[in-house]
Amino acid sequence: MFNFKWKKIGIIAGLSLSLITAGCGSTAGNLQTKDNVSKELEYTITGTEPGAGQTEKNEEAIDAYDNLDGWEQEMSSAGAMLTQLSDAIDNEEAIVFSAWSPHYKFAKWDLKYLEDPKGIYGEEEAITTIARKGLKDEMPEAYTIIDRFQWELQDVEEALLETLEKDFEVVAQDWVDENQETVADWTEGVESVDGTSIELVLLPWDDAIFTANVAKIVLEQQGFNVTLTPVDPAIMFESIATGDADASLAVWMPSTHAALYDQYEGHFEDLGPNLDGAKVGLAVPAYMDIDSIEDLEQKE
Repeated sequence: MFNFKWKKIGIIAGLSLSLITAGCGSTAGNLQTKDNVSKELEYTITGTEPGAGQTEKNEEAIDAYDNLDGWEQEMSSAGAMLTQLSDAIDNEEAIVFSAWSPHYKFAKWDLKYLEDPKGIYGEEEAITTIARKGLKDEMPEAYTIIDRFQWELQDVEEALLETLEKDFEVVAQDWVDENQETVADWTEGVESVDGTSIELVLLPWDDAIFTANVAKIVLEQQGFNVTLTPVDPAIMFESIATGDADASLAVWMPSTHAALYDQYEGHFEDLGPNLDGAKVGLAVPAYMDIDSIEDLEQKE
């Protein structure tokens, strides 16, 4: 809606002409704003490492969206990308960057994902718990607790922000101390054990490291001897399927780990989501006046 400060105009014709002129000028201004944003961005998406899954998705998006014709992706590292994001926000400059949730950047800054009408980045995902066959019968106490693990996206992102200043183990212990009611719900009716060993495999991703450390603390409070083993996704699935490890809290479905899930399906037990709202895509600072990938302008 246009917001005009009117002066008295002597005739109706003059009033009508002023309305038409103002309306046309405002529309042109909006279009020019989007064009200026793309120019300010130098038609560049700020990405992370070459070969990363999201880096490849960004290239798919550049190919799929006609309005990204002529755009390029700047690749370096996640750390370098976050430095560029911080600098851009400090100066309130435009930036379009690779984003994923959970991540501390969404707790630190006011950011928004760009809509993806073509669905290149897929739908929201759920981080899912899987366990080896037989765990329920052999370690019912551990199985019950692991099955109850559930986190909120915002809680995890706020915790990850704290890991910039503290070790993951410390942040996990703080979270357990501050969420005793939740922990009590997880362990309600579960008997303690005496040093039973259990191994959780995890991905070397910050959110997985945090949730695994919370799980370790909670299980150890029940008397378990917990080993956390970081692995790559293929080993994560293989170790659970073969029974070499007991459980994992780090499976992203239905997209990120779909191929591995299908490969090993039937050889593990799916306990369902432990966190909803996980996502990957392109994002911008909230102060930028664009909402969709299609709002970006083709390079002339």
